[in-house]
Amino acid sequence: MHVKHYFLLIVAIFYLNLSLKGQQIKILQHPRLIWPAGQEDLLIKALKSDSIKLIFHKNILAEADRILETAPVERIKVGMRLLATSREALLRILYLSYGYRMTENVKYAERAKSELLAVSHFEDWNPSHFLDVAEMTIAVSIGYDWLYHDLSASQRLTIANAIKDKGLKPSFETANNWWLKASHNWNQVCNAGMVIGALAIYEDSPEYYQTIIDRASASIQLPMKDYEPDGAYPEGYSYWGYGTTFNVLLIDAIAQAFQKVYDLTQNSGFLATASYMRSMTGPSGLSFNFSDSDLEGVLQPAMFWFAKKLDDPSLLWTEKKRLQNFHLPIRADMRLHPLVLIWGKTIATSQITVPKANFWAGGGKTPVALMRSSWTDPKAIYVGIKGGSASINHSHMDVGSFIMEADGVRWALDFGKQDYESLESKNLNIWTFNQDSDRWKVFRYHNLSHNTLTVNNKLQDVKGFAPITSFAASPKFSSAVIDLSSLYPDLKEAKRGIAIVDSQIVAVRDQYIASNKPSVVRWTMLTSASVKIKGRRKIVLTQEGKQLILNVKGDKRVRLGQWSTKSSNSFDANNEGTTLIGYEIDLKPGENATNTVFLIPKSVKRVPKAVLPVLERWN
Repeated sequence: MHVKHYFLLIVAIFYLNLSLKGQQIKILQHPRLIWPAGQEDLLIKALKSDSIKLIFHKNILAEADRILETAPVERIKVGMRLLATSREALLRILYLSYGYRMTENVKYAERAKSELLAVSHFEDWNPSHFLDVAEMTIAVSIGYDWLYHDLSASQRLTIANAIKDKGLKPSFETANNWWLKASHNWNQVCNAGMVIGALAIYEDSPEYYQTIIDRASASIQLPMKDYEPDGAYPEGYSYWGYGTTFNVLLIDAIAQAFQKVYDLTQNSGFLATASYMRSMTGPSGLSFNFSDSDLEGVLQPAMFWFAKKLDDPSLLWTEKKRLQNFHLPIRADMRLHPLVLIWGKTIATSQITVPKANFWAGGGKTPVALMRSSWTDPKAIYVGIKGGSASINHSHMDVGSFIMEADGVRWALDFGKQDYESLESKNLNIWTFNQDSDRWKVFRYHNLSHNTLTVNNKLQDVKGFAPITSFAASPKFSSAVIDLSSLYPDLKEAKRGIAIVDSQIVAVRDQYIASNKPSVVRWTMLTSASVKIKGRRKIVLTQEGKQLILNVKGDKRVRLGQWSTKSSNSFDANNEGTTLIGYEIDLKPGENATNTVFLIPKSVKRVPKAVLPVLERWN
């Protein structure tokens, strides 16, 4: 009998009662993971009245149709990782299973079974790189659960044994489970995989699988604490999309299966993180891609869960635009996109309202300030700046770095990450964050390639930490000030402030005090615009028919400059089409200096006469 009809008539509202250590635990019958039985009609109804989501749904089905013509995935490792295979399997099984539950067309179920059995017969899921195991376990568990009543007894046994032996069992081996004590995305993804695997086959051995769920419920508090106090995610945009989405998967899987026996969302920083993520995209649609992040902004399924949880449709302002602009082909980073519709089924796109605040700032391990002149104007000014430390997982020496947009153009860039395998294959160990790490040999990772300061041509100090010391939010003057002093041992003091003035121009003000030795301070900004240096204090950038003028003002003579982004290292990425601009200043021992760079869009008809006080008075 078809799963949908079966559960609508018989078990959609029934529970499997289990006695554990004297406590009654109720768990839903299959399917129970994320999208319990009987909820298909609610989504179908929602799609009929929402053309944007309907088109998105049809694109998911189109991808499922494409998968029908492919052979099942094979166990192919790239370097140390099986991750690409795990992600492809997750994409295929989720899309096909979704297609089956929404259309009742058995072609999707049969093709999903082939994928499930193929990966179940792999020798292992590569436990030495446990992310591979986690994503594969989620893929197989969702397929097993959603297609449970369409699988034969022997197929169920094969798949369930794979979940147990290739997914869950290796997580008890010390060599594989170091992530239980981590506070970054590995913890979130791996615990999500283990929980979803345990929930999928829970009734086979309730006490054993309950230990996995309880272990994860305790362990996941470590990364969730990293969102405190305000919601800033230490690892940046891309890893928010990875870690947070899988964290939400874990929370929602438990809540749905046990009908809210567990509540893991009491952490205020975790719930606040949706506002942070909403602000991490500029009017151009590009992300603030600090650390190991990608520049392109992508649709974030977890935002739909947060919007429902917090009853705040405005959190989906950016996501609505991405839904409207969504197009094929599907890529690996879109593997969880059916969750957009599942988590967002009760919020119509017509309900999504304009956010009220143009400014967001948060502390924590990686303090960030994000500001814009408008949410609705595609030519609005947008600025992001970060503090923190180079010692955080996936960090670069980008402390104090900023990005800037105006007139629909990203003027101040960040390279973001370089492909890991391209560096690992050259025998570089890029996963340590000490001062002498191979990581800092990579051009894209050190401070000379970022929109920050370099002193005496030296690297930033990885033991340093830069907090946001003050901020202000108003149409006349939105700003944030960061204390960079601990990053630069050759300076007694280094502070940076960045502001949007009168919603028209941007000011970047730096205040330095030299130590007891002479120093050369370099100020850099990465750009893909064409560059003309005019005189001693002016640089003109041209891009996409628009112009941005940089005016440098201060009490110390500067040397304007332009520096190549081409590296002599064979392992570095090709940075063609970019250049670094800025200035250098010489400081005598103990000398003070202040310089401000004004970033002025040529489209501004009347430039405000900004007379800025010392940074200590910016708030």
